[in-house]
Amino acid sequence: MDHTEQAKCRELAKSSTFYRSVYSEIEEVGWEHLVRLGGDLTFLSFRILDEKGRLHFMEIQLDKTYPKSPPSISADVPYNFDLQWSINSRLKDVVQQFQEHLEKLQEFWSTLDDIDKSLCVIDPKQPSRSISHRQINIGNDCFIMLCIDANNPRSLPECRFMGSGPFVGSLRKKWQRNSRKWTKDKPYLENLACLLETQLPRPTDVPKNDQQVECGICYAQCLPVDDELGAKSGSGTDYTCDNTTCSKAFHSVCLGDWLRSITTTRQSFNVLFGNCPYCSDPVAVKINNVKN
Repeated sequence: MDHTEQAKCRELAKSSTFYRSVYSEIEEVGWEHLVRLGGDLTFLSFRILDEKGRLHFMEIQLDKTYPKSPPSISADVPYNFDLQWSINSRLKDVVQQFQEHLEKLQEFWSTLDDIDKSLCVIDPKQPSRSISHRQINIGNDCFIMLCIDANNPRSLPECRFMGSGPFVGSLRKKWQRNSRKWTKDKPYLENLACLLETQLPRPTDVPKNDQQVECGICYAQCLPVDDELGAKSGSGTDYTCDNTTCSKAFHSVCLGDWLRSITTTRQSFNVLFGNCPYCSDPVAVKINNVKN
């Protein structure tokens, strides 16, 4: 949230009790966490980092009777949390409950991250944090669909076999015969190999230049085709965080817009200096080619 928008919000807060209440509650959460704010202050979007450095966005819709009526919450999670609300509750309580919900989902996301890194996942190609299934290529034109339980991610997953012929039929029988061998204390991939009695194919290395990497801010591989973007129109990600444990990719346009919304960002000539939205390490992005 830039200083101009914050000033507009401050002026609006003078006009009614509702606006004053929302303004003060945003200040409690921290303006640096606010990503978007509706003109009438009934819509807010906050960014939240979980303990593993994953970035999440929570959207909040307020009724004009707020805080008598609880806010509506939406986020990129497999299931939403039950908001505990009273007339004395505030936005900081919503953020805190969301953070607690994220902590409960850490093992679920870590399990899916391991699958994505270690197996030939063909669908979804760009999984969101709300998706709990993975379709995996197991060779010989056969596939398995794993559905991970978000509440119990280390448990035996629901598995559906796709394909024809004796190979997939044999694997289906092995899964059924060995399902009792699944144990939560084993690594996930070791459990799969045990039940199927085979090592599943590993991901094929793709040349870095051939990869289509999604932006960590807009979640799209390419920017929209738009004359206002000039040479950047329709282009892919062109900036990567230097932190090797992060290495998150961004469109420099998106990263520049993000940095402008953060009050601690510094600018020197045509370069913005700030912090990666994922790992908080220093980043610097040129803004000479961003949209006007």
